[in-house]
Amino acid sequence: MESLPDAVVQYIFSFMNNARDVAVCNCVSKRWKDSLPYIKSLYFPRNSFDNQSGIDHPDTIVWKMISSVVKLEELVVYSPFSSIGLASWMLLVGSSLKHLELRMDNLAEYQNCIESPSKLECISTAKNLESLKLWGVLMVKSPKWDAFPKLQSLEIVGAKLEDHALTAALRACPNLKNLLLLGCEGVRSVLIELPSLEQCKLDFYGVGNYSLTLTSPKIEFLEVQGCSWISVRETACLRSLSISNNAGRVYMVDFGKLAALEFLSIRGVQWCWNAISKMLHLASEVKHLYMKVEFTGDFDNLQPFPEIDFVDFFSSHPKLQKFDIHGAMFAALCQKNSLKNVQSGFVIPCLEEVVVTVRSPLNAGQKICTLGRALMNVYQLELGIRHARIEQLSC
Repeated sequence: MESLPDAVVQYIFSFMNNARDVAVCNCVSKRWKDSLPYIKSLYFPRNSFDNQSGIDHPDTIVWKMISSVVKLEELVVYSPFSSIGLASWMLLVGSSLKHLELRMDNLAEYQNCIESPSKLECISTAKNLESLKLWGVLMVKSPKWDAFPKLQSLEIVGAKLEDHALTAALRACPNLKNLLLLGCEGVRSVLIELPSLEQCKLDFYGVGNYSLTLTSPKIEFLEVQGCSWISVRETACLRSLSISNNAGRVYMVDFGKLAALEFLSIRGVQWCWNAISKMLHLASEVKHLYMKVEFTGDFDNLQPFPEIDFVDFFSSHPKLQKFDIHGAMFAALCQKNSLKNVQSGFVIPCLEEVVVTVRSPLNAGQKICTLGRALMNVYQLELGIRHARIEQLSC
């Protein structure tokens, strides 16, 4: 190291980010200490100050470290901090930061949400952010954010949100390409209007009766959990779509044409049959279809799947290569009346893999009998579908 030019040493240190390592290297030699201001990233783990015995407050230690950096581009803080500490950090490096990740830890602290400045309010100083990730957020009031014109990725994990607060936060990020809301609760109606959005993952927990309206013409990847009413009209670019509701029911789906869709996953205990049939109709070009819905029926009425014409289904999905289905859908496809239109010349041109899963203990005897009859029917149709490339059938 001593024989290397200063520029090379500085380049090596620019890849260092753990705050503890930086502090240790700072004590090795004057040459190393003089090179450390050129690091680009600082990461403070959760336990950064567990054994801290000095008189300085952790907020002050973080401030001293980032103040020694010439141009900090990434800051990740998992260790506890105050809003005052965060405000002082942002005044130092807000203009140079491109990536910011914070463990807020204020879910149960309503006082921290209304104090001034709040932790969310402090973030507004970093106007050149390209990515922002927040853990444990209480957002019941609209954050006082100006626009983040360069922000392309926003991730919020574990949050209590209000509808108007989330809408205001997204409005301040007009050029987002990636949005992730994971483990969030509190909202009832989610409205997202982001013209540049390409990837979106939304995971709401609770009673599962949220509604979603998404307007993003460039959306390519969409995953939604916990919504009962979903409207996404601009879907020309959508290639991967996953809809699930583990706690509630899916009543309504409103999608535009899904001409580019290659992967579709629909999951949940209960979907209205209109929602299922509409998704199957729209996803005619899909290559991989995953279905794990146990019941249909409206409101509290749990009903089995109606019979589905075997020939019509596979003729309507000519590009289907992989089919993962729950036992309810498999039984609906393989009922006697569903198979009556199968002729000896019928082929499924692209199918390579079928996976059938029967997992629920409800009505176990009836399901076993139904599955047994279905398998017998499929076996009897072996000559009729001998050209289908079915490589795996697991039950």
